[in-house]
Amino acid sequence: MGLDLTAAELPLKTDAGGVIRVGNTRVTLDSLVEDYETGASPEEIVLHYAVLALADVHATIAYYLRNKNAVEAYLREQAGAADQVRREITGRETVRGLRERLLARMKTEPARQA
Repeated sequence: MGLDLTAAELPLKTDAGGVIRVGNTRVTLDSLVEDYETGASPEEIVLHYAVLALADVHATIAYYLRNKNAVEAYLREQAGAADQVRREITGRETVRGLRERLLARMKTEPARQA
């Protein structure tokens, strides 16, 4: 009886927003790679993200190491997109002074009863 040497399916999926997630979880490839690059072992990553399967973490790290340039390009693209969203949000007039507007409203409105 021999071993089945067919390639296992990669545990990475791209969601509707274009974000790559690990397994059937909301954990992003970005988060897993960041943890790995800062010295976390696969076992520590599973402790940090209990929803992940250890085999999926190992497979994802193996994919990352074999495709480092492509994954790092994806990570740079994601970081750029996140920075753009942050700039858009902080630039909106509705965000500016939100705390002050909420505090002012609390002072003028009577306390609501549950």
